[in-house]
Amino acid sequence: MKDQIAEEYVQVDAEPWAPFPEALSAGGIRWKLLHVSPEMGSWTAYFDCPKGSSFNAHIHQGPGEYLLTKGRMDVRGGKDAGGDTAVAPGYGYESSGARHDQTAFPVDSEFYMTFLGPLVFITPDGQPVAVVGWKEVQGAWQAFLASQPAQQKKAA
Repeated sequence: MKDQIAEEYVQVDAEPWAPFPEALSAGGIRWKLLHVSPEMGSWTAYFDCPKGSSFNAHIHQGPGEYLLTKGRMDVRGGKDAGGDTAVAPGYGYESSGARHDQTAFPVDSEFYMTFLGPLVFITPDGQPVAVVGWKEVQGAWQAFLASQPAQQKKAA
């Protein structure tokens, strides 16, 4: 019989903010990795999105759920462009295969999201730029933590 996966707890406000890669976003988005689940292919993160920031175009390879805890998020261009406009506190579900040509934050915003499967960041004509799944985010998060001064590591 296989062992059960160990439980985890993360004190979110004790974790440092990492810059989200500029190749995948604009405007200074920051993030905290909260959990990866290799057996599910999932990952969970908390995002801080300054006014005017956005995520680059991407496709969800699996479903995802988010909780907007602060601000506003214009998904697929927002309601006026045929997408969704989420206002905190708000919940959203993204189906597998959902394409987001733009996800923008017109005000300072924060949200929590679990991704079941990777995101494929794409060019405007749909060509893949990067595939970001649990392995990639775990590697990026570990590299970020390793780059932090010793006193900041203790706080994390």
